Amino acid sequence: MATDVVLVDAQDVQTGVCDKREAHLGVGRLHRAFSVHLIDSHGRHLLQRRAPGKMLWPGFWSNACCSHPAPGESIVDAGSRRLHEELGVWSACRALYRFEYHASFGSIGAEHELCHVLVARSDTVVSPVPEEVSETMWLTRDEISARLAEPHAQFTPWFRMQWRRLLAEHPSFDTPSLHV
Repeated sequence: MATDVVLVDAQDVQTGVCDKREAHLGVGRLHRAFSVHLIDSHGRHLLQRRAPGKMLWPGFWSNACCSHPAPGESIVDAGSRRLHEELGVWSACRALYRFEYHASFGSIGAEHELCHVLVARSDTVVSPVPEEVSETMWLTRDEISARLAEPHAQFTPWFRMQWRRLLAEHPSFDTPSLHV
C-alpha cells in the first residue's frame, strides 16, 4: 500500500505530496514528519527498537514512535493515531517544537524532514506491532542520557538531535506533573 507524505519548504508550507518511499530515496525530499515522546506517570520515557524490516535505521533505538501526517491531517492527530497503530496506546499529543534535519543511511536512502516533536503521557501497557517495533523499554531521563553517551550505542540520528534539544530547551518536559 503506497502512502503519501506531505512535501514542505523550510517554513513548513506544503509544496506537494510524494510517495513515502520515494521521499526517502537518494538524498531524500524535505517532508513533514513527527516524533512522539511517550512518558509515563513516573517520568519514564518509552524507547522503541525499530523493526529489522525498516528501510532506514533498522534495529536502532528511538523515541516511542515517528511517522508522517497524511495530507490534510494535523500533526497532533497524526501523532495520536500512530501511537495507537504502532503501540496500541491512545493518548493525546502536545507539540513542543519543530526542526529540520537531514541524515543519510549509507547508500540506501535518507531522512530529510521537518520534524514536529510531540509529547504524550500514558501508563497503558504497550502492544507493539512487530512490523514497526521489535522491542520497547521504559527508561528515566538519566538512563537515556547515559545510554546515548555509550560509544557504540545505536540510536537514530533524529532521536539524538531531539534529546539534546529537549534537555537544553525543555528541561521539564518529562516531569510527572506534565499535562497534555
